[in-house]
Amino acid sequence: MSADLMADGQAAVVPEAGPAGLAARRQLDRLWEKGTVFLGSELAILGGAMSWVSERHLVSAISNSGGFGVIACGAMGPELLEREIAATQALTERPFGVNLITMHPQLDDLIRICVAAGVGHVVLAGGVPQASAMRAIKDGGAKVIGFAPALVMGRRLVKLGADALVIEGSEAGGHIGPVSLTVLAQEVLPYIREVPIFVAGGLGRGEAILGLLEMGAAGAQLGTRFAASSESVAHDRFKQAFVRAAARDALPSVQLDERFPVIPVRGLVNDGTRRFLVHQAETLRRFQSGELTREAAQLDIEHFWAGSLRRAVIDGDVEGGSVMAGQSVGMVTGIQPVREILDELVDQAVQALLLRDSRVS
Repeated sequence: MSADLMADGQAAVVPEAGPAGLAARRQLDRLWEKGTVFLGSELAILGGAMSWVSERHLVSAISNSGGFGVIACGAMGPELLEREIAATQALTERPFGVNLITMHPQLDDLIRICVAAGVGHVVLAGGVPQASAMRAIKDGGAKVIGFAPALVMGRRLVKLGADALVIEGSEAGGHIGPVSLTVLAQEVLPYIREVPIFVAGGLGRGEAILGLLEMGAAGAQLGTRFAASSESVAHDRFKQAFVRAAARDALPSVQLDERFPVIPVRGLVNDGTRRFLVHQAETLRRFQSGELTREAAQLDIEHFWAGSLRRAVIDGDVEGGSVMAGQSVGMVTGIQPVREILDELVDQAVQALLLRDSRVS
């Protein structure tokens, strides 16, 4: 191993120092150059926006380590978001973004806060953004990143003015779509070339990122590995649950009756997920007996998890709370600093390139 200096003067690990290693690292840099130029970061690796986790400490740690941190606004109001952005700017001079939920009732105000604070990238998630929202961001000088769960949506977002896309597979933690990243990458990457596309969902190693870069991705977004990092504010019990878990332990929520939709959320199976099934069954019984209207039954099911993510992340209730995690949780083997995680991902990608070159020669 050797060290090159990053933009902030800190040493960044360069695997396999020497002509071959340096050439492989330069090859990696060329592969994700479209992403690094767009983000303004050394590495085209974004931190996934995770409610209660992606706040000032983790976001600044990712950006300071060469990646691109993203604040999860979630249910924050304008004043709270303004404070969070300012606090993050006090911890890093590097670029970072803000993730806004398109269904937020104060979305226009949140956009104004981002623009006024000089945030360079705004991620719009949770639904199809209005053209007016995208225009407000772009007119304010920021770039718009949209989520595309399918090729048709990706094309629509580009037409609306999105500057970049994230395609996230069902392997991801939290709220998920129905299609795996393996399929989405094949569906989208060959056909949308106008804007950078970042891949997400189940990514935990550099070799996987490398393969997707070679398919045309501009970079990758990771959440689960960063949630268990040293800089994450998540409770130690939350992080240790990640360390203990295998990929098969991170499952999507189960819907018992199609009349009462359950938005799929991937997390670690625990007592809470088991009680949710019982709760759905009991609510269904009460509806069928006439005790509850359909609307009341739906609300009863939806309210079951109210506040449960915070209980897991902040309070450490990993049995009763919602422990959102992607299937890459099986690759979390310990609590690591963010910089170490990023160095490891780069190292794995470079080693894969070196191995390939040695086989060719």
